[in-house]
Amino acid sequence: MLRTRIFTAVISLLIFLAVIFVMPPLFLKILITFIILVGAWEWSEFLTYSSKSLRLSFAAVIFSSILIIEYILSDYTIFILQVACIWWLIAFIWLFFFPTSISNAFRMICGALVLLPLYLALIELYKASTEMLLFALVIVWAADMGAYFVGKQYGRIKLAPKISPKKTWEGVFGGFILVSLIAFTWSYYADLNLMVSLPFCFAIGVLSVVGDLTVSMFKRNSGLKDSGNFFPGHGGVLDRIDSISAAAPFFFLGITEIGLL
Repeated sequence: MLRTRIFTAVISLLIFLAVIFVMPPLFLKILITFIILVGAWEWSEFLTYSSKSLRLSFAAVIFSSILIIEYILSDYTIFILQVACIWWLIAFIWLFFFPTSISNAFRMICGALVLLPLYLALIELYKASTEMLLFALVIVWAADMGAYFVGKQYGRIKLAPKISPKKTWEGVFGGFILVSLIAFTWSYYADLNLMVSLPFCFAIGVLSVVGDLTVSMFKRNSGLKDSGNFFPGHGGVLDRIDSISAAAPFFFLGITEIGLL
C-alpha cells in the first residue's frame, strides 16, 4: 500500500512539474480544468440520489462556470476568492456541529464553492509566479505528508473522530513540523522575512487541515470512505485536492493583496 502510494505520488509530481516547466501555459490550464471536472464528478456522488445524468449535469455546470469565470467574470477574481475565504471560515465553524443534515441543493453549492475558487486560485498563482504556485503546493504537501507519517507512527489522540477517525493531533503537529522546515528553508533561499513567512505558512497548514476535514465531512455524511480511486493508494481526486482547495485562495490573497511575502 505504501509503495503504491509513493509510486503514484512520484509519477503525479513528475507529470505536474513537466506541465509547469516544459509545456506551454495552456497545458496547465487544461490539466487543472481536468482535475476540477473529475473532482466535480466525484463530488456529485455525495448527493443522496446520484444518478449518472445528475452527476454529468453537475460536472457540466462546473465546466460552464469555469468558462464564465475565465471569459466573463475575469475582473472579479479577487471578489470570488474573497467569497471563497468566507466560505472556508464558515466551513471551519461547521465542522464543530457535525453531523448535520445537508440537502442536495446545498451539497451542490458547497461543491461549487470548493472547486471553482480552487481553479481560479491555482491559475492566478501560476500567472503571478511559478515559484509561488509551487510554494503553496509544497506547504500543503508537507502538511499532508507530515500528518500521514507521524500520525501513522505515533497517532493516539483523535482530531475529529466523527469526521475522520484516522486523523490525530500528533499527525497535525507532525505536519506543522515539516511545514516549519519548508518555511525556514524557503525563507532562507528566497530572502523572505521569517517572522512573516513562518506564521503565514502555519496558517496555510491549518487551512489545509480545514479543507481535508470539510471534504471528509461530506464523504462521511454520504457514507463514503474515499471519493474515488483515480490515484492508486491515495483515493480519488478530491482526496488529493481537499487540502489545497481551502489553502489556495487564502495563499493567493495573502501574497498579492496583503503582501505577506
